[in-house]
Amino acid sequence: MSDALEITYGDFGRVALLDMDRGLVRHAHPHCHVLLKVEGDDTQFLVGDRVVNLTDSQAVLVNAWETHAYVHDPRREPSMILALYIEPAWLGAFRHNWSASAAPGFFDEPAGLITAAIRGLVRDLAAEMVYTPGSPRIRGELLPGLMIALIERFTKWREIGTSLREAGRRPRGDWRVQRAMARMRGEDGLGLSAEALAREAGLSRAHFYRLFEQTTGASPHVFLNSIRIERAVEAIVAGDESLSDLGTKLGFAAPAHFSRFFRDHVSVPPSVFRGIVRRSAGFAA
Repeated sequence: MSDALEITYGDFGRVALLDMDRGLVRHAHPHCHVLLKVEGDDTQFLVGDRVVNLTDSQAVLVNAWETHAYVHDPRREPSMILALYIEPAWLGAFRHNWSASAAPGFFDEPAGLITAAIRGLVRDLAAEMVYTPGSPRIRGELLPGLMIALIERFTKWREIGTSLREAGRRPRGDWRVQRAMARMRGEDGLGLSAEALAREAGLSRAHFYRLFEQTTGASPHVFLNSIRIERAVEAIVAGDESLSDLGTKLGFAAPAHFSRFFRDHVSVPPSVFRGIVRRSAGFAA
């Protein structure tokens, strides 16, 4: 069974140290997402329609809202993976144009060869999470150092968002899709179906799906599930609401359905996720 060894959560997003021996469903995140192998067997991810290898020397790079899935080969031993889910606003505090990590195309390719220096940063961050959970070095030194090294190596960061004219003229997608996205993020958005959103937009279901994927990179179903997961994570970390009540609020008919949904997207059940985050927070206090 897959296990989350440590999870650190903050204004930067979250960092998870995962011991993976089962697949994850196709999903997406609103974050700049990087996957790095710590130890164990090499493994694979499906990013968009491409199968990408995760190895000692190669990272997997996933843009915001880009669909991806973990593809586990049962013939291989588990892989220990450092998974970074980084908030674009936090990156923007380092260099303003790095907030462009919220948009498609921040990473040109879904994989890249890492340097020996990056490999050392990965090991240092993973070790700090295991041996000193909640350490201020994670947020203040190790994570920033790793993210700066990754972005400088794998993006054309000097060219991103430097021209206000270019940014102003950048296509923003179909306005009907933008309105649907706003509705899905709204208070009652989780109860909306893609069919209802298509009717509101005055489009057929097929046309709405096509426009939505062109705009976001994800289907309406994946986009809505991503909102569910992020709301679940925020509520689990920040509140004391029972997982049963949280699952009902997110639209699940039974606690087991919510637990399975969360595990299939995050790798562990919500009860385990809450326990690890609170344990790390306790160490930090």
